Amino acid sequence: MKKHLIPSLNLPFCQLLLLVALAISSCTAPPKQNPKSVTTTFMIQSELLTEYQGQPVYRYVLDNGTMQVELSNFGGLVYKILAPDRDGKKENVALTLDSIEDFLSKENPFFGSTAGRVANRIANAQFKLDGKTYDLAKTNGDNHLHGGLVGFNKKVWTPETYSTDSTVGVRMTYLSPDGEEGYPGNLQTTLWMELRADNTLRIRFESTADQATLVNLTNHTYFNLGGMKRDVLDHEIQFWADAYTPIDEELIPTGEVKDVAGSPFDFRSPKILGDQIAANGGGFDHNFVTKREKSNDMKQVARVRHPESGRVLEMYSDNVGVQFYTGNFLSKFPGAGGQTYDTHWGFCLESQNWPDAINHPNFPRPILRPGETYAHTIDYRFSVED
Repeated sequence: MKKHLIPSLNLPFCQLLLLVALAISSCTAPPKQNPKSVTTTFMIQSELLTEYQGQPVYRYVLDNGTMQVELSNFGGLVYKILAPDRDGKKENVALTLDSIEDFLSKENPFFGSTAGRVANRIANAQFKLDGKTYDLAKTNGDNHLHGGLVGFNKKVWTPETYSTDSTVGVRMTYLSPDGEEGYPGNLQTTLWMELRADNTLRIRFESTADQATLVNLTNHTYFNLGGMKRDVLDHEIQFWADAYTPIDEELIPTGEVKDVAGSPFDFRSPKILGDQIAANGGGFDHNFVTKREKSNDMKQVARVRHPESGRVLEMYSDNVGVQFYTGNFLSKFPGAGGQTYDTHWGFCLESQNWPDAINHPNFPRPILRPGETYAHTIDYRFSVED
């Protein structure tokens, strides 16, 4: 393996670290965000791991002095998130495999990956657009899931590192050709993944197309704020959502939009996840409605607290829904470090359009047309509390 900065930076290959010394003396982080430090020093480490299908695969480490996020341009992957607890102890809070190289050859349930061209499910692996019917791969029973057989989670993106006075990140691009996985149109996508001074992992997508097509992109990280010692049933969850979309036995939305009041889906005040899972009979894999119409406004979607460690995760998004998945189908999965990920060992907060929206006229449209830009921003903000 070779360690160096990516060639686009025009720096010597022998240099391992791009140091961006940013002593922000006038901007001390709040104690609950960064209790051990009064300055922020940003750093990017870039490591060439291997080649996959003739393209270079990198590992990146983004460090703001308080926490680290590890990424890869394979699959637009969030590989690890090392976040401190209330005592300053850093632990990985994202389910993962032992190495990024393992993602090239081992199947996994979309740990940390970018899901697309259309995340979530499309019923019967089929849709109509402008009078034409398109058939897709059936990858989840009779339905289509997360973009197909070789979705965006298995593509090598073209990367470039960047930094500002308040963030470090990686910009990645991928051109999905017309007809890939059955979708029409050439789709050009840019993905920014960055770590900010306030311990926010920001993920942003922008896409354009030369034909009418479908787009619904998200990140599929599984979180466990306890550091993978046990399941997430002890986590406290709150959603800013007053409705959800019920599903059938194949996890396809019925088309109904239902009020959460009086149901296990009512997380408008903080609830212990294990209690709600028990009340719902096994877990969640549902879309929670955060907006009824699309807009560019960022909105707080969720807040998750792990009482034992003090870690807090707040999620903000400009999208219309969030798929809340509680690892219902994990079973004795061999995870990183010899750990076994079992049922409910992690949860996903997948900011996205409502599932199967193309087949429900009352759902927000997932259609992108020439001349338009698909834009989607997700903030995962980490902190600690006593």
